[in-house]
Amino acid sequence: MGYCDHLKNLLRPLGVYDLTPGSLSASELEALGQGLDKASEAIDYVEQEGSLPTASGLGLDRWESLFASAPVHYSTQLRREAIAALLRIGGDSFTLAAINDTISGCGIRALAQEKDRFGYIRVIFPEVAGIPEDFERIRTIILDIIPCHLEVEFYFRYLTWAECHAHGYTWAIVHQQEYTWHTFQLAV
Repeated sequence: MGYCDHLKNLLRPLGVYDLTPGSLSASELEALGQGLDKASEAIDYVEQEGSLPTASGLGLDRWESLFASAPVHYSTQLRREAIAALLRIGGDSFTLAAINDTISGCGIRALAQEKDRFGYIRVIFPEVAGIPEDFERIRTIILDIIPCHLEVEFYFRYLTWAECHAHGYTWAIVHQQEYTWHTFQLAV
């Protein structure tokens, strides 16, 4: 039910207005109802785009404009999660747990791990085999998030020989599947 019908239902009990189709009062209410419907649609759009959990277009663009670098765009949901992670960065984001809470602000799932040496961390991408797409931008965002006194090593996941043996891969299977060397490395 639009605003025109709502206005007519409000005025009908008064019995003063001629609400039959084509009458002056009905036409005036049609025009008012259409204007109110458009205003309601605009308000709904602003409400949707103004809230991070529901934003999908212009709202996400506006959120991303708040940061030095926009997250990589893999999907709308990952964009939302990346923006939320970037918004969590604060003055106390120097612990490993805080870094891992915010590091996915790069646009994909990333994980920081402490290394054996003090001041060194390794960043892995657990859901991506090989080098992630648009890695240079991802790298820039991650290095902006991680405190500058830490040295960062990026670690990329490829198929290992031990995994080949565990999965029972043979050269015959590799040739049968028509793997190239590159696609075989990513068959994790």
